[in-house]
Amino acid sequence: MPRIQPNPTITLMRTFSYLRPTNLSTLFAMIQKSAPDYRLLAGGTDLLVRLKSGKFSPNTIIDIKGVTELQSGINMEGSTLTIGALTNMATLESEKSILETYPALAEAVHNVGSIQIRNRASIAGNLCNASPAADSAPALLIYDARVTCISARGERQLPLAEFIVGPGKTALAVDELVKEIILPIPAANQAAAFTRLTRRKGVDLATISLCCQVNTSGITRFALGAVGPVPFIVEEKEGILTSGTVSLEDKKACISELMEKATPISDVRASKEYRQAMLTVLGLRALSTALERLKAIQ
Repeated sequence: MPRIQPNPTITLMRTFSYLRPTNLSTLFAMIQKSAPDYRLLAGGTDLLVRLKSGKFSPNTIIDIKGVTELQSGINMEGSTLTIGALTNMATLESEKSILETYPALAEAVHNVGSIQIRNRASIAGNLCNASPAADSAPALLIYDARVTCISARGERQLPLAEFIVGPGKTALAVDELVKEIILPIPAANQAAAFTRLTRRKGVDLATISLCCQVNTSGITRFALGAVGPVPFIVEEKEGILTSGTVSLEDKKACISELMEKATPISDVRASKEYRQAMLTVLGLRALSTALERLKAIQ
């Protein structure tokens, strides 16, 4: 009988310890014992793929879904809205307070994977992956999101722009995790819209993701994803893009100049030249939708 040869393309997962705490104090103790060779498991939509591929091979997996203090939920109180770390994308895209007050965020998370993925993927996990192409990041940036980070040493808040520091890198210390995301209630004189570009219809990573926010003071902001190492914001403060008397060609030229701050790369999804050119197209598209929404609420 011929001997079966091993398949060199198959990667076997490394053996690891699996822990499931039910409260923060136990979680912090587990992290202290396991750090730095551990990974947190929430939705698992990215972690499990990377475990199976061998990209991640930690000694310990800590499942945080049962931690009482980290349960999912959306709470609007006073001048802020708080999103629990374990809140999944499907909840965000269908929640009334998100749809009515943060429509660009609802649009963004609707584009995260398939419905099966959105029912599992957590908002904190999406941010902690720190992918330049993460769809939620531009919308959260445009709404001035802050991230609450916690550890046994206490908690602190960071603007999202300071939380994501590079591709796959966040400002989290080795013993920290995300507790919640906090959004200020948008002012009544502003509106926002999200759009993206992909290679094909259906489930696909963003070639470009873009969120536009306008207000009655004439300020236009664009949050850009997948065209730099981290999502970032560019602004136009002279009222050119919100003016009803400026021509479409002049607005296009203004957006094109703003988008020169992007540093896209060429990869399997698109060339850097194509990305750069399409930024202006998407910027005009999102601007038009945002202006329509602003007009509707005035």
